[in-house]
Amino acid sequence: MLHSTLALSLLLIAVTSNLAMAIKKEKRAPQTLSRGWGDEITWVQTYEEGLYQAKKNNKPLMVIHHLEDCQYCQALKKAFAENEEIQEMAQNNFIMLNLMHETTDKNLSPDGQYVPRIMFVDPSLTVRADITGRYSNRLYTYEPQDMMFLIENMKKALRLIQTEL
Repeated sequence: MLHSTLALSLLLIAVTSNLAMAIKKEKRAPQTLSRGWGDEITWVQTYEEGLYQAKKNNKPLMVIHHLEDCQYCQALKKAFAENEEIQEMAQNNFIMLNLMHETTDKNLSPDGQYVPRIMFVDPSLTVRADITGRYSNRLYTYEPQDMMFLIENMKKALRLIQTEL
């Protein structure tokens, strides 16, 4: 009787510990609005909210178009999230929005709907089509090695607010 109780107890312990490990593996971190682009950044949820906050706070809106299953988006996201200067500027000087779908504002896709694509909108709600990336075939795309270029464009978006508004 003692052996069967001991054996049953050991079996119960083994099953529950395996179950606990299986549950632990399934558990994922909750999805936030950052979607991996920077958890310390305050992100707005919609384009409309971004426009409102940009105007209210007199800050440019930075819109990142991306898709979860796009390898180029994932590579850009990693470089963006690891760059301390970009993260600091994004948190302190911009209204930030990342979208996995297109908006109704066609001004955010002046040369087509591709990803990744980063656009700036100034506080007067003007899409800054003049702030472009390095590539002539996709004007608003950036690659992981373009982070310094993106930093310069972020600084340009900030300078244009001071000189044009």
